[in-house]
Amino acid sequence: QSQLVESGGGLVQPGGSLRLSCTASGFTLDAYAIGWFRQAPGKEREGVACISSSGEYLDYADSVKGRFTISRDNAKNTVYLQMNSLKPEDTAVYYCAAAYLYYCVGPDYEHDYWGQGTEVTVSS
Repeated sequence: QSQLVESGGGLVQPGGSLRLSCTASGFTLDAYAIGWFRQAPGKEREGVACISSSGEYLDYADSVKGRFTISRDNAKNTVYLQMNSLKPEDTAVYYCAAAYLYYCVGPDYEHDYWGQGTEVTVSS
């Protein structure tokens, strides 16, 4: 079964850091643009960060710019989201998604693969 699996979520205090991982099995990520998305209860799914298939082009939501960093390690077939200076409003379920494209696309695009999500809670 080809799939994406997220890991690294958990409970962290405001100002803390987490690194989320998105690992592919059954296919190779290097041909896919990868996006990180999140959804909080009662909220719409929103894009957080994305990386082109080459790794050369990155984009971030304004709300996380300067705090989050997306990267990919093709040798590990994994994409990461480093989250620093976390705020309570970052609390959400975080998902990664893969599109067989060079450039990033938004959350409404029919991605080829979606992970099942990992929960991030930022609270004292």
